[in-house]
Amino acid sequence: RSKMASPQTYPLNSLEQTEDLKAFERRLMEYVASLGPSTGRCRIILIVVSVCTATGAWGWLLDPRTSQVSFLQSLWNHPFFTLSCIVLVGLFLAGIHKRVVAPSIIAQRCRTVLADYNMSCDDTGKLILKPRPANT
Repeated sequence: RSKMASPQTYPLNSLEQTEDLKAFERRLMEYVASLGPSTGRCRIILIVVSVCTATGAWGWLLDPRTSQVSFLQSLWNHPFFTLSCIVLVGLFLAGIHKRVVAPSIIAQRCRTVLADYNMSCDDTGKLILKPRPANT
């Protein structure tokens, strides 16, 4: 038999429930906040590399020699664009897109679980208590 107490055997009083919810909320907010700095850095890196790739693509497409030489030669003639594309593809293969959206994924998964308990949370991890449904 499990050593865990069942809710029927040891019901929590209102104060214990409140303290548990506050502790859960603090931990969730702490975790979401800890993702913030790395998420911000990843967003900046992704934006910079995307702008570099777009700028390089603009120069590559406007170059009249691009249509006169082979594809590989045109990429060789535009190393900034080529390198930017390689870095962008590498970043996506490394999973930067997952790091950029990680806080919203965590919040959405928590909302899914908390819905069973008539609660939700915002994007920072703060709990939102919903009114109890009417007993029918």
